[in-house]
Amino acid sequence: MRLTLSGGLVPPALRELEHELAARSILFRPHWWLSDCWFCPDGVPGFAIPFYLAHPRLTKLEQQFMLEAEGGTADSCLKILRHETAHALANAYRLHLKQVWRRRFGRASRVYPESYLPRPGSRNYVIHLDNWYAQSHPAEDWAETFAVWLDPRSRWRERYHNWPALKKLEYVDALMQEIRGSKSPVRTRRQIDAVSTLTLTLREYFEQKQARLRADYPRFHEEQLRQIFPGPRHGKRERASRLVRRLKRELLTTVAAWTSDSRYRIHLTLEDMASRCDELDLVAGNDPQQNRVALVAALVMLYMGSLRSGAARLAV
Repeated sequence: MRLTLSGGLVPPALRELEHELAARSILFRPHWWLSDCWFCPDGVPGFAIPFYLAHPRLTKLEQQFMLEAEGGTADSCLKILRHETAHALANAYRLHLKQVWRRRFGRASRVYPESYLPRPGSRNYVIHLDNWYAQSHPAEDWAETFAVWLDPRSRWRERYHNWPALKKLEYVDALMQEIRGSKSPVRTRRQIDAVSTLTLTLREYFEQKQARLRADYPRFHEEQLRQIFPGPRHGKRERASRLVRRLKRELLTTVAAWTSDSRYRIHLTLEDMASRCDELDLVAGNDPQQNRVALVAALVMLYMGSLRSGAARLAV
């Protein structure tokens, strides 16, 4: 079956993106293709869209195996499209070669790190995608800043008033005034790793994606687990492992909302946590609400500690 984007939530998001570019008098329109994830290759004025957004059945499979689908809602899809368009536009007009661009954002040629250490309280960067993504690399700082500038509902002058990041937004505003109405010098329609060239089966795709996340998910140490479940076994106390598994859906949703981390990684942490609780023969406390609060607090602290250690991974 040949995949196309004839339906689903992506076509309306692409039309909204085109409307936003037209409202800013930007002639550039990125080309796009289907691949295995979101990405914009160096030097290419276009970007890849993950194949699982091409059909509702594929989106459901992504959600089933990965517990979420990146860009799988109308809002998140449009946010990522703005971000990827920024990368494509920078390639199209060679913006990263400008000295002023480098002074504002840094060198786009800087090697991408495998992970980065975000500073949640920093006002030097805009906030658009999760995990303070603008802080990961100069090219991502640009893409996030452009995305905020392009969003007609961002009210960026008010939102970032008195933030150092406002200077970057004002630079984007001035730069887009310069290129408005002009055609881009780079117009290649090259596609990298298009879905038609991929040889992975769906099973292999999910196995490889899950394996990457299994390689670095946060785990609790024994002493941490004993602090969460400190009480001795007596009476009819619920096993800690059963409590974790019983509250798993609620914990997944809550911790993902608080930390913006991968639901699949959190799922791995919870499964590992339950197994370790069985090994240590731990039991839950008598107060159900206190148990919930303790679990959420411990998980959020574990994942925020992972961020502070530089474990936030580049994703887009």
